Amino acid sequence: MGKNTQVDKSLLKDDLYQAVNGAWLKTAVIPADKSTTGGFADLADNIEKLLMADFEALLENDATELTPEMQQFVKFYRLASDFETRERLGFAPAKKYLDKILALKDLATWQEQLPELFLAGYDAPFTLSVTPDMKDTRHYALHADVPSLFLPDKTYYEEGNEQAKALLAILKQMLNELFELAGYDKEFSHKTIELALAYDKKLAPFQKDSTERADYVKSYNKYAFADFASLSRYLDLSKIVSGLVKTTPESIIVAEPRYFEALNELVNEDTFESMKSWLFVKTLLDLTGLLSDQFRVVGGTYNRALSGSKEAMDPKKAAYYLASNQYSQVVGLYYAQKYFGPAAKKDVQEMVKKMIAVYKKRLTENDWLSEATRKKAITKLDALGINVGYPDKLDPLFEEFVVDPELNLVDNATKFTQIALKRHYERLDEPVDRTRWEMPAHMVNAYYHPSFNCIVFPAAILQAPFYSLEQSKSANYGGIGAVIAHEISHAFDNNGAQFDEHGNLSNWWTDADLNHFQSLANKMIAQFDGLKTPAGTVNGKLVVSENIADAGGLSCAKEAAKAEPNTDLAEFFINWARIWGMKSTLEREKLLLAIDVHAPHVLRANIQPQNLADFYTTFDVQPGDGMYLAPEKRITIW
Repeated sequence: MGKNTQVDKSLLKDDLYQAVNGAWLKTAVIPADKSTTGGFADLADNIEKLLMADFEALLENDATELTPEMQQFVKFYRLASDFETRERLGFAPAKKYLDKILALKDLATWQEQLPELFLAGYDAPFTLSVTPDMKDTRHYALHADVPSLFLPDKTYYEEGNEQAKALLAILKQMLNELFELAGYDKEFSHKTIELALAYDKKLAPFQKDSTERADYVKSYNKYAFADFASLSRYLDLSKIVSGLVKTTPESIIVAEPRYFEALNELVNEDTFESMKSWLFVKTLLDLTGLLSDQFRVVGGTYNRALSGSKEAMDPKKAAYYLASNQYSQVVGLYYAQKYFGPAAKKDVQEMVKKMIAVYKKRLTENDWLSEATRKKAITKLDALGINVGYPDKLDPLFEEFVVDPELNLVDNATKFTQIALKRHYERLDEPVDRTRWEMPAHMVNAYYHPSFNCIVFPAAILQAPFYSLEQSKSANYGGIGAVIAHEISHAFDNNGAQFDEHGNLSNWWTDADLNHFQSLANKMIAQFDGLKTPAGTVNGKLVVSENIADAGGLSCAKEAAKAEPNTDLAEFFINWARIWGMKSTLEREKLLLAIDVHAPHVLRANIQPQNLADFYTTFDVQPGDGMYLAPEKRITIW
């Protein structure tokens, strides 16, 4: 995207996205092993090349100058890159993990082993995790949630979904190939695959779809633990939980009550055989990426069909991702300390402060909030945590990821999973650590954490076209400035607005203010709902929270840009469109339309500027122009 600088000025009034990205789109080629190019993807690809070159060199020397954690990363990377050994071992390293599933005689046997299976990373028809209590974020709570399905979303199982038929056919074919590679006979393979797919379909109707999950506040359903335990006649949930977290908690948060209220129907002696087949298939799929290259490539067939990638990654690249994902924060810290300069960090921190000041001014001058709600909103903004670049310290967990040279890749990875999960469940009785980052510094992304009321900008996103010391301030505000303000806006979107300054789920709105806010959110839903793209139509409700954040982010970034000397709003709006310049496979676009809470990138680039009066004066947009939106249809929330 660095070369995407050719702007067709004749198109600016009709299609901002095409005006800025059209010339690039004509020649841009999606890498065969990826599903998208441009924008975020290009930055990620550049970091991939940079770090792969670095790490290739590290494989050739003793790396004694590295931190102990990076030295262990190099050892694991060497293990992952040893495809000769992986080829020689074939399926053997995975067999004992699958044999463990095959040895399960009945529901009672599975239940007895379930705590141990959870700690080893095995799947189950429900998940148990330890995360902050949404209503008391100083403390962790135990959460029960639903498992992931083979298909991307329950809606794919609904009658008439042609895409699902094609995907299931590809999945079935892939599983047959994997079973054959593993040496299982045809009768066992056919029966296991059919039962597994049937069980997955059985689970689907009781789950929420992606649109329902986007309203994530509704995942907070607190049960007295005794009431939760009574949801199953066939499982001793108390025994399972106490075996896992060494205590019986007083309460548990249930993400999807309807699913757990159907637990008797889903998990019982009659469904055990099909559930066991489902567990077997899930385990096999979890392991394929750690085996020979043939297993890895075949095992990725279904995901490539989902994303539209034309071919599998080459072995070296796959080994890089396998190792860097295992040591994510270690690799992130290496990247940030080597490539992220203090001048950039300081400059971005100043931008964040300016954006918060703009937001504060907006809240102070807001004409529809009551005084009581306005004060609470400003209190929340004043308490906002700001994290730029990389965390101050490495999570001690990574000190425990010590490679055992006597073990193969599968066993080492499984050992690390056990270490991480043991530590995860131990947190239940500890105070919440609010300093932990959920993204490594080399990830091209950013986030707002509602339970911690903080925004996080990893080092990787702080580069052109989002940000550069060589770009004008106006361009930087249209890029990273809008991203920063977008994340701040999440504190006041339809979900984030329900959390207070401490990150606790708590209604701090007056009824009248909340009703007005919801009416504005409904307008934002209507503005996007039903818009057509080559991949299908947009579901306005699914993407509303991100659209509210985009609207607030772009508007506040514009105000901050205008406060700088030599403001150039044309550069501001053009760089906003540039950061969304992406080319994706149709398969990926269809998948995202169904499950992603973000609107398609073309619409993100084009629609929010139409809500801003300055866009019209900057490019002299008039009625009849493609980018024109009548004033009464323009939406301003923050």
